[in-house]
Amino acid sequence: MEKPKIGISIGDINGIGLEVIIKTISDPRIINLCTPVIYGSAKVLSYHKNITELEFPFQQIRNGEKFQPNVVNVVNCWQESVNINLGQITEDGGVYAMKSLAGAVKELKDGQIDGLVTAPINKETMLLANFGFPGHTEYLTHSFGQSESLMFMVQDNLRVGLVTNHLPLNQVASTLTKNQIIRKINLMESSLQKDFGIDKPTIAVLGLNPHAGDGGAIGNEEDEIIRPAILECKKNGTLVFGPFPADGFFGSGNYAKYDAILAMYHDQGLIPFKLLSFGGGTNFTAGLPFVRTSPDHGTAFEIAGKNVADPSSFRTALFTCIDLVRSRQQYEIDHANPLLRRHKASIQNPASNEEEEIIEDLD
Repeated sequence: MEKPKIGISIGDINGIGLEVIIKTISDPRIINLCTPVIYGSAKVLSYHKNITELEFPFQQIRNGEKFQPNVVNVVNCWQESVNINLGQITEDGGVYAMKSLAGAVKELKDGQIDGLVTAPINKETMLLANFGFPGHTEYLTHSFGQSESLMFMVQDNLRVGLVTNHLPLNQVASTLTKNQIIRKINLMESSLQKDFGIDKPTIAVLGLNPHAGDGGAIGNEEDEIIRPAILECKKNGTLVFGPFPADGFFGSGNYAKYDAILAMYHDQGLIPFKLLSFGGGTNFTAGLPFVRTSPDHGTAFEIAGKNVADPSSFRTALFTCIDLVRSRQQYEIDHANPLLRRHKASIQNPASNEEEEIIEDLD
C-alpha cells in the first residue's frame, strides 16, 4: 500500500494554523508516512515559516501537477500578494481560507489526494467572506452532495459524535427527530466498522434533558424521540444503548464501556471530550466519501505570530487522517474479497490448507 497523499488546507492566515502546520511537517519523518500537500500560497507559507525559524523546504506546484512523493508539496491557490494581520479578524482571513479549502476539495474530487486535514477557521471572518456555512463539516457535506455527515471527536478509544453540530442551544430540542437520530447512529456504526475496524461496535446515546428527562418530569424528548430511535436501531441489529444522563455517564466513567457515544448537541459532547482528551483529540467528519480530520482547537488569534502555539493537536489530526485512510483502504480490500473476509473471521478457527493457499495466491 503506497503512502497516502494528505491534503492540508491552511485555515485563517492570521491565526496559528500555518504555525502548527509548519511545526508538524518540519519533522522529516512525516514524509516517510505520507505525501503532504498544502493548499495555499508559497508567499504566505514563507511568511509564517520565518516566524517559526524552522527549516521547511517545499516544492511549489500548480493544480493538477503530479505531486513529489518525498517532499512537502505546496499548491498555489492564488498568485496575488496578501496582507497578513496576525491575530486580527479580517475579511481576507476568510477569503483566503475559502480559496485554500476550495483548492483542496477540487483535488479530492479529482482523486489527487486521499484525505484532508483542515487547519482552523474563524466563524466571524468566514461570515465576513460570505462563506455561507457554519463550519468545515457542513461545507464539506454540501460539497460532496451528502445528505448527512457526523461530527466525530476521536482520541484513542474515546469517540464522541454529535446529532446537532453548530446549532444555537435554543434550537436543539425543536430540531431533534427520531429519523435524524437513527441516521446518526447508522453513520456512527458504519464509521466504527470501516474506519476503526470494529465489526460489532457498541454505541451509547445520551439524553437531551437533565437526568435523561426523569421519566418525563424534566422533558419528554427522551421518551418521544430518543428512546424510539434507539429501539428501532436495536431491531436492525445495532448494539446501541441509552438514553443515558450525560453528567453521570461521564462522571462515573461509564463512557469507557462503549466504542462510541452519541451526544445530542455540541457542548454536551465536546466539553467532556476535551476534558478527557487533554487537547490531544481530533475532529473527524464521518460519512463522507473521503477522510477529513482537523485539530480540536481554533485559530487562537491571541497567540498568533508569537511562535508559542502547540502543534500536538494538529500532529494528532494528521496521524489520525493517515491511519483512517489506510484503515478505509484495507476495509475496501477486505470487503471486495469474500475469501479474505472469511480468513479474518476464522482466525480462531483456521481455514483448511486449500483455503489458505487460495488466500496466499490472492495476496
